[in-house]
Amino acid sequence: MKIIKLNAIDSTNSFLKEMGQNSTLKNFTVVVTNNQEKGRGQVENKWISKPFKNLTFSVFTKDFDLEIKDQKYLNFAISLAIFNTLSNYKTPNLSIKWPNDILSANKKICGILIENNIKGTKITSSIIGIGLNVNQEKFADSLKNATSLKNSTNSKYDYDLDDLLLEIIENLKNTIHLLSLKKYQELETGYLNVLYKKNIPSMFKDRNDVLFMGKIIGISLYGNLQVELEDEIVKEFGLKEISFA
Repeated sequence: MKIIKLNAIDSTNSFLKEMGQNSTLKNFTVVVTNNQEKGRGQVENKWISKPFKNLTFSVFTKDFDLEIKDQKYLNFAISLAIFNTLSNYKTPNLSIKWPNDILSANKKICGILIENNIKGTKITSSIIGIGLNVNQEKFADSLKNATSLKNSTNSKYDYDLDDLLLEIIENLKNTIHLLSLKKYQELETGYLNVLYKKNIPSMFKDRNDVLFMGKIIGISLYGNLQVELEDEIVKEFGLKEISFA
């Protein structure tokens, strides 16, 4: 494992991607910054993080021998690594909101961005971007549904960012090792056991802002969200096609 620490950078994912174009990266090369100025989230969303208070980093990983059709298991492995780490800190009411937001008491504490390199039918490597709110206590009004480890646990003291980073990397190694062993069912069971609002009737809206009732029952073969509607028909939704109303 190689850890590269930067004081400030536009995007750790972009930095790692450029490194990979110019050199051969070792498995679990990590780039972490105190100040990520242009953090990226899912589907062109931005990740806003107060400098020196949180963890913003990216991890390069490879050698897990994964078919493209099975990429949902990579997402399960990464999400569970963060979930397991935060569980060790007794973070209350933890859950994973599909596909890979980590929530504490219904508030977002961590976001994940996975960018895969593909050759043929296989994912040959991935760059995993992680933004974890750790010691930030106040958030902008536009981030009213955000929280941090310090806020969630009501800690009087700041958490050590270096220690937390190392714990996350170790948990990533553990869950990605399960992936390389093709223990897909174990990863899926772990993920579904902590999936936000699973089997709870909820109000949703689609991309046209049409409201409907349903309940999340699982994840499809290709990683879409499966929602059982009121007439017991199961419908699948991709990223940004559905949200909670």
